[in-house]
Amino acid sequence: MKLQTATRLGLYAILELARDPERTLSSAELAERFGVSSHHLAKVLGTLSTAGLVRGGRGAAGGYRFTGNRRRITLMDIVALFEPAPGNRAKEPGEDTDIGASLQRVLTEIDEIAEATLASITLETMLKTA
Repeated sequence: MKLQTATRLGLYAILELARDPERTLSSAELAERFGVSSHHLAKVLGTLSTAGLVRGGRGAAGGYRFTGNRRRITLMDIVALFEPAPGNRAKEPGEDTDIGASLQRVLTEIDEIAEATLASITLETMLKTA
């Protein structure tokens, strides 16, 4: 399973914000920390905000705060916000051949294992290893 850049940024941002839910960080601070553009990260934070996982504020004291439950939210919950569902992935070239279909079954199984692993790891557990 290869994650899109936005997905990885979503994971980085939610983990950083969940580390200390009382702390507010601006998208610029987070972007600098991760070495990415604040514009791109702002879109990711918007998705997390729409999902109710972070709350954004404007003004001098503005920024983002974690509003979710670290013990219940899994890494897969975040991944699912940015990645297409397994049945909605675009068809790969060559997939319609017998070899392609066989390979796709193996790759699908690998994705299912990765998704099950991500679904078993909460933010709380992940933060304990950080």
